[in-house]
Amino acid sequence: MEADVGRDAASLDPELLQLPEVSSLALKENPSIAESLYWQWLSLPETSKLVKSLIEDAKAGVTLNAPGSSGSTNAAASSSLPSMFPAGSAPPLSPRSTSGSPRVMRRGAGAGPSSFGSPLKIVSEPVKEVIPQFYFKNGRPPPKDLKEQCLSRIDHLFFGGEGLQIQEFKSVAKDICKLPSFFSGALFRKIDVGGTGTVSRDAFVDYWVNGNMMTMDLATQIFKILKKPDHNYLTQEDFKPILQELLATHPGLEFLQGTPEFQERYAETVVYRIFYFVNRSGNGQLTLRELKRGNLIDALQQLDEEEDINKVLRYFSYEHFYVIYCKFWELDTDHDFLIDKENLIRYGNHSLTYRIVDRIFSQIPRKFTSKTEGKMGYEDFVYFILSEEDKSSEPSLEYWFKCIDLDGNGILTPNEMQFFYEEQLHRMECMAQEPVLFEDILCQMIDMIGPENECYFTLHDLKGCKLSGNIFNILFNLNKFMAFETRDPFLIRQERENPTLTEWDRFAHREYIRLSMEEDGEDASNGSGDVWDESLEAPF
Repeated sequence: MEADVGRDAASLDPELLQLPEVSSLALKENPSIAESLYWQWLSLPETSKLVKSLIEDAKAGVTLNAPGSSGSTNAAASSSLPSMFPAGSAPPLSPRSTSGSPRVMRRGAGAGPSSFGSPLKIVSEPVKEVIPQFYFKNGRPPPKDLKEQCLSRIDHLFFGGEGLQIQEFKSVAKDICKLPSFFSGALFRKIDVGGTGTVSRDAFVDYWVNGNMMTMDLATQIFKILKKPDHNYLTQEDFKPILQELLATHPGLEFLQGTPEFQERYAETVVYRIFYFVNRSGNGQLTLRELKRGNLIDALQQLDEEEDINKVLRYFSYEHFYVIYCKFWELDTDHDFLIDKENLIRYGNHSLTYRIVDRIFSQIPRKFTSKTEGKMGYEDFVYFILSEEDKSSEPSLEYWFKCIDLDGNGILTPNEMQFFYEEQLHRMECMAQEPVLFEDILCQMIDMIGPENECYFTLHDLKGCKLSGNIFNILFNLNKFMAFETRDPFLIRQERENPTLTEWDRFAHREYIRLSMEEDGEDASNGSGDVWDESLEAPF
């Protein structure tokens, strides 16, 4: 085989070796041919002279010709090579395109100086782009000018160098930190870890400026101030310090200062409402992500600017607390601060069915915090009443969805809904009202929700419809079902007049007026315009 290759190589015209490309198929089939051709070409005298000349030029530092200007050298070398054809009888070579061949384009693009038009390129050193740091473990450091401005204000407030006590810290929290004023105590205690009673200028600068707190957003600042050092979440206990300061300083809550027991109940109710809406995981551990996604920060800012506490409808309204507490006290007939099934069935003038009350007390929608078996405590009732009176909110939809989903498979089937509606149907018959068959009501619910699959409802289906709360009223709240069927014009007018108010806001406003009118007279007034029920002091 090797002898055949040698004879084939010897019979070839050396000029054919000038072809810059060789078929890849031929090389794969006979790799020894390329090697034989190369050694044949290298042994030619003209090749030896050319190589030596190029080496001498390289040593002397002579610039090598580019491919476009090396034609004369190549031509000279080519013309001096012997030919296997007689003079003038060689067939013309195939014309070589300089633009059509992709391979020629790839080899020619960006080619640098080369002795044979080599495909080797001279690549310029890439310019290194400096990417600025975008992650800071302890927060982004403040810009120099912002830091200097902050230090100037700090020097003004800490004039004298003796430090500040807690009662003097309100201006620091409000003017420098831009926090709500009732965060001053929590901020002070966060810095005064040793409990000395005084915060020095250097200690404040180290925490607020050097700790990069000043460049964080307000939600992160509040989160870091309130949380315990070893936690990455907030608990109900963490909110107590700011609520105590709020009760002591807010003008809208001044009338409560003579009744510390009700101050405690108000603070508890506010915390329960916060965790009901903001702690979406429902595990009692409020994360920074949940805090940022909720509307608590906006409510805190409004609370610091508004003197009328009842205008802060989100979480802090005293009227809302009054309604929740009075409704609980009405049901708790033995005043042991616990409610059983028979107590809850009386809620809303017996509007709920026994089957839905059984589901609530089976603790399917939410585990009771009460330690007494078969009874719900005040916190459990707060979650219930918020869910019952505003079925348009996401926490409420999730609460009632779990109740109706008997097998817990994440969908509400017609059989499950019919199970709850049967009691509604029976109650309508007992009240001599024209019953609405389940088949008819099911068609109405499907048209109302427009589910992705008409065979069942998912939580996603309900959250995507503004009328989804009516589904639950149809299934287990007869009074609200009848109001929905008759389209009460009074309620419709209320909704149109105040479209920004939630169902809970409207309910709390109506109930507060009702409770106020039920009082004996002005002698029960607490002096601030709020009517007080003296009997509510019994459990304290």
